[in-house]
Amino acid sequence: MIHAYDEVYLERAQRILGVAFDFAVNGLKIELKDFYWMFLASGYAKRMEYGDYRVIAGSSGAELVYNVTEASGVEIPIGRYSGTIDRSPEYWAGWALAYFQWYSAIKYAEIIGAMTIEEIVSLYNPYHEMDIKQFCDKMMEKLSSSNEAKLKKYRTQAGLSQSELARATEVPLRTLQQYEQQQKDINKARGEYLVKLARVLKCEPGDLIRK
Repeated sequence: MIHAYDEVYLERAQRILGVAFDFAVNGLKIELKDFYWMFLASGYAKRMEYGDYRVIAGSSGAELVYNVTEASGVEIPIGRYSGTIDRSPEYWAGWALAYFQWYSAIKYAEIIGAMTIEEIVSLYNPYHEMDIKQFCDKMMEKLSSSNEAKLKKYRTQAGLSQSELARATEVPLRTLQQYEQQQKDINKARGEYLVKLARVLKCEPGDLIRK
């Protein structure tokens, strides 16, 4: 498997994101879901995805929190990170998520599109006592399930039945059913089918394929 960046930065990235989550929630009382969306919107998530050494090796988790909130236009009180005696569920979630992102090379935004940050924190028990690879297996299972349901999700959002979508796109009804039921791999769909589906569902063709 091709990882997101050089493994030499991995341990540092895990600690930075773990501290950032812990400090934001338990030190500054920021809702974790709010901080995560700021993390994405600020551009710092993307920089971590590519192993930007200025973020991973050049700052601390607390500094990441301040950089993210400043870039998002959010004013927060100055505080000092003192850590916790035991790893908090939030620290573990950041630590494990950084590992999974490195391991899978899947973007942070795509990960959270399949599983909320609260759901990831809820995996603290029992996964914090397991090998990190077991957490990765769980995440891959969840992401796979989410990807497989994309066509159905967009169709439902558009308020269309399978029959209506088939008529609007001229894609055979049975083919649509097979895509949604995983009997056919939508990644191998004819290009014209993907284009027609995306046009009617008001998305990009790439949004319909499995990552």
